[in-house]
Amino acid sequence: MIKRVFLIVLDSAGIGEAPDAAEYGDQGSHTLRSCCQSGQLSIPNLEKLGIFNIEGVGCGKPQAHPIGAFARMQEASKGKDTTTGHWEIAGLISQTPFPTYPHGFPKELLDAFSAQTGRGVLCNLPYSGTQVIRDYGRQQEQTGDLIVYTSADSVFQVAAHEQVIPLEELYRDCMIARKLLTGPHAVGRVIARPFTGSYPNYTRTSNRHDFSLLPPKDTILDALQKAGRKTVGIGKIYDIFAGKGVSDTVRIRDNADGMAQTLAWLGQDFEGLCFVNLVDFDMLYGHRNDVAGYTQALNAFDSWLGGFLARMQPQDVLMVTADHGCDPATPSTDHSREYTPWLVYGAGVRPGVDLGTLPTFADIGRTAAGMLGVNAPVDGSDHTKTLLA
Repeated sequence: MIKRVFLIVLDSAGIGEAPDAAEYGDQGSHTLRSCCQSGQLSIPNLEKLGIFNIEGVGCGKPQAHPIGAFARMQEASKGKDTTTGHWEIAGLISQTPFPTYPHGFPKELLDAFSAQTGRGVLCNLPYSGTQVIRDYGRQQEQTGDLIVYTSADSVFQVAAHEQVIPLEELYRDCMIARKLLTGPHAVGRVIARPFTGSYPNYTRTSNRHDFSLLPPKDTILDALQKAGRKTVGIGKIYDIFAGKGVSDTVRIRDNADGMAQTLAWLGQDFEGLCFVNLVDFDMLYGHRNDVAGYTQALNAFDSWLGGFLARMQPQDVLMVTADHGCDPATPSTDHSREYTPWLVYGAGVRPGVDLGTLPTFADIGRTAAGMLGVNAPVDGSDHTKTLLA
């Protein structure tokens, strides 16, 4: 019997363009290959698990005897954003894409937002998060207005200087936006983006906060809770699921903190799922087209992974996956529609099992629940019998 599953999402670590990548403008995207081609990628532990044995990965050196099981995952949901990807991993396929705003949000929506917050709005365009505070930060400081911007994803982002608008007020403003953004404007996430510093050297702080939609149906998190299992969310898991089904949450500053917190939970006695999101790959490197930074972040994770594997208990299972791509070597700074990896390892897992290409991320969550003895009524297929010895 499996007692604990540690499900780690390397945010945006895609492994090659999906069959429908052209519909998203993402032909040729391959996040992992871009890091391989840098010549600096060193991920021996992920290699041993079988990341380069995955069908169609097309880079790196496959292992003769990988110690993990592995698969290539194709997203069934419409979209390529964090919320959609994580919901699908947890067993909820989204048939309708979240709305996006390539030309900004409609005037009537922003008028209502301003009326309820008592503050004006700056920008209202798709923008890089670092560039938008450089271009509008000084005006924000001078006027007290809120910088509102979006991206290719379904997000309503609100930036403000922490010394001009206190965090609690910024969070309250974002909650106002969340309540307004319903129906046809039900974006996946409203994101608070506080920053500090002086013009032109503004920097975003770690006090980001996401306000997601409530999942419309139960996920494996709900099923596990109902079965009496613990559901631990590390990183932005609580935000992505709007708290639904999450029994314990740990907020983190960065990947290093997230890995430390995950290792701490490995040392605790519990029965259930530890669901981890490591966001730096996407936020700091993918969106900034920083191949070297992305590569070093993968190297750092792999170095940490060696210690994690050594401390796993016989009834533990580790799963490593991603929620979409964000190829740092393409001209785009947006997410990319890519396949994702699924690596599964544990004393009770059959090594070297190749599941090929699977049609939905939902198989991950359904299998995690199955390994924990819970038949979750969610999307996806359960591969427990194939994977466990």
